[in-house]
Amino acid sequence: MPQIPALIPAQMLSPAEQALALKLVTEMDLLRLKAIARLHARGLPPDVGWDDLLQEAITRVLVGSRKVPEDVPVVAFIAGIMRSLRTEHWRRHARGFGRERVLLDHTAGEPERDIIELRDPSPTPERALAAEQELLAIARLFADDPVALRILACLAEGMSAEQIRVVTGLSKTDYDSARKRMRRALLREGLTCQPK
Repeated sequence: MPQIPALIPAQMLSPAEQALALKLVTEMDLLRLKAIARLHARGLPPDVGWDDLLQEAITRVLVGSRKVPEDVPVVAFIAGIMRSLRTEHWRRHARGFGRERVLLDHTAGEPERDIIELRDPSPTPERALAAEQELLAIARLFADDPVALRILACLAEGMSAEQIRVVTGLSKTDYDSARKRMRRALLREGLTCQPK
């Protein structure tokens, strides 16, 4: 009977190496992480912004609650943490923990008293519909451009430009041209991944 090779645990960066990896994140990497955070924040409760996802992911790396494997780029790792955080928010909401207590204003003419109501912070149907329509618009915009669709899928996974070029087989020039073409098309259509 053939033996199954034992899995070798991945080597993790030390806390100092993780901090150094975060210091080496470029401005372009940060822009990429912000775009990924905006995508993951779509449809989350209103009190959870894209910047909350990004900051929480970076904090988890800094405090060491999430260890970065040596063979995984820190940008891809942070993107994965944000994806996990999004899922965590939705699971919490599905279990009924998504309700919050809100203090309302005092009623005019009434004696001062605190009125408390439960408010559901899940996305309104309008926000969910708007996010879905924007994603569909992006898919339609690039329906005839398989290269752009592959790049978008790779970006959603948190891949770096170099990783995307390897996966797609694009040269640096072809990749840069495709990204410029995509950026122009998104701006022309008003699809800038900015939270609404």
